Amino acid sequence: MQTIAFVTHKGGSGKSTLASSLAVAALEAKERVFIIDMDPQQSLMRWSKERGENDIPVEVVTPAKLPATIAALEKSGVTLVIIDTPGSDTPTSLAAIKAADLCIIPSRPAIFDLWASEMSRKVLKDMRQDYVFLLNQCPPVQNSARVEAGMTALEAMGGLLTPLIGSRVDFQDSARYGLGVTEINPQGNAADEIRKLWTSIKRRMAKKTSSARKAA
Repeated sequence: MQTIAFVTHKGGSGKSTLASSLAVAALEAKERVFIIDMDPQQSLMRWSKERGENDIPVEVVTPAKLPATIAALEKSGVTLVIIDTPGSDTPTSLAAIKAADLCIIPSRPAIFDLWASEMSRKVLKDMRQDYVFLLNQCPPVQNSARVEAGMTALEAMGGLLTPLIGSRVDFQDSARYGLGVTEINPQGNAADEIRKLWTSIKRRMAKKTSSARKAA
């Protein structure tokens, strides 16, 4: 089983929106997915209620119960756990970071978000946890200079997932109805980006697992 945590020191980076669509894409790729909602806003719990299905269970879990919950999920046959966290440095976020095999730091291509990403990176490095950046809510091509600057900044801090995720209405529409972008518009650009993102994440985790086995 693999555990992913979306982590950032700044709200508004799109953690919950990414988590929901990524969960659906992973489900469609035959993963058994479970979402742990540790964000006080509980956006993913509401998303789950709108979805009205139990194909992707969502549960609120406290930091104290997180290790036992993850252990139980692994025994139950879940293959992917996605953790959503608060947009701040809290004991809840630290518990999620500690439990994750990979921490994803989403950032918009704006200077305040990039500064917050530096803070998140420092925490993760201090905890010696594996992390990677994801550039989210990117503007249209005509504003690509800002995106290029964001890519340069995040790559300099170490590791950037591909593809970049655009600012697209499909993300907001799918979240509203408890869906993923691959469900609301399967042939759309957002769906294509999320499928490729899941492939990129899976490749990253597989490489880490292979390296760990060789080291052992």
